[in-house]
Amino acid sequence: MRQQNVWRLMSRFNSFRRTNIILQHLRMSKHTEAAEDVLLEKKGCAGVITLNRPKLLNALNLNMTQKIYSQLKKWEQDSETSLIIIKGAGGKAFCAGGDIRAISDAIKAKQKLAELFFKEEYILNNAIASLQKPYIAFIDGITMGGGVGISVHGQFRVATEKSVFSMPETAIGLFPDVGGGYFLPRLQGKLGYFLALTGFRLKGRDVYRVGIATHFVDSEKVSMLEEDLVALKSPSKENVADVLETYHTQSKIDQDKSFILEEHLDKINRCFSANTVEQIIENLQQDGSPFALEQLKVINQMSPTSLKITLRHLIKGSSQTLKDVLTEEYRMSQACMRGHDFHEGVRAVLVDKDQSPKWKPANLKEVTDEDLDNYFKSLGSNDLKF
Repeated sequence: MRQQNVWRLMSRFNSFRRTNIILQHLRMSKHTEAAEDVLLEKKGCAGVITLNRPKLLNALNLNMTQKIYSQLKKWEQDSETSLIIIKGAGGKAFCAGGDIRAISDAIKAKQKLAELFFKEEYILNNAIASLQKPYIAFIDGITMGGGVGISVHGQFRVATEKSVFSMPETAIGLFPDVGGGYFLPRLQGKLGYFLALTGFRLKGRDVYRVGIATHFVDSEKVSMLEEDLVALKSPSKENVADVLETYHTQSKIDQDKSFILEEHLDKINRCFSANTVEQIIENLQQDGSPFALEQLKVINQMSPTSLKITLRHLIKGSSQTLKDVLTEEYRMSQACMRGHDFHEGVRAVLVDKDQSPKWKPANLKEVTDEDLDNYFKSLGSNDLKF
């Protein structure tokens, strides 16, 4: 009898211990998951950054941005690290942008996340642009907004047939930031202006054709490409370029398919060369082609304020340095956070998902030059500094 009681007690104790171990493990895995939203590893000659939030399409948060920046600086100084690779986990996205819902929520809760997030993100964008070592971004999958910022300023960008590029910020009351004011107006003709105002999506080889990517490789070959890059011995930029070129040359996917916007380039250049959004709209109306009318429909759904600040920013950015553009974008981002349209855009697209934002002001006429000036005003001692 006594033995039975001891046995019962022991089994109770064991199940209690087992439950405890399981709970501890769950707590740990939860902690690990939170801690490892970005993986930073040294492989061969390379520092490898893996964005590790696949369920959230590897959306960037403040923690990831800070970790990447700090590791980038270490690898830049490390003589054993010859190149840096950045990629996304999960096979669906490289990075679908910044975690803007978290930012909107934080502002409503009177937290300072927005001030910090944009500052750290733009400082990281600039660090990538000025990096002294080859930086290779595998933009294999969805690459939007903040994901563009941590790839496009690097020396090498590898697109695949799964790549989807877009700067869709005018649809959420924001503007194409992360240096968009620098790289977009430098694309061929007025293509960057078109992409910025409409949020048009480029896919696959077209991401390479417009110059967002420097190389195009079959998605299934990306891990082999990574192995070959990592195995290089103290490579120069030229050695890295040679390996990428070899893979690029071998890729035949969609090679004979024409660029999706090829037949519309003249229209885009003609319609989007105006200095005001109103004039662009008039140009599209006058053109009257199905393509022009489709773009008109898209533009009419965007935040009028976003459209106007975006166009002004791109025109200015076409002759500014990247640092000047990012400084201005920080001012603009903080003005957007104080305004109505960003929070309304996040609500309509990400929270309620009714896709029916109520913009204020509701039309272009009501967005005055004075309103616009406020988005570009210096923040004094709070301005972005590099």
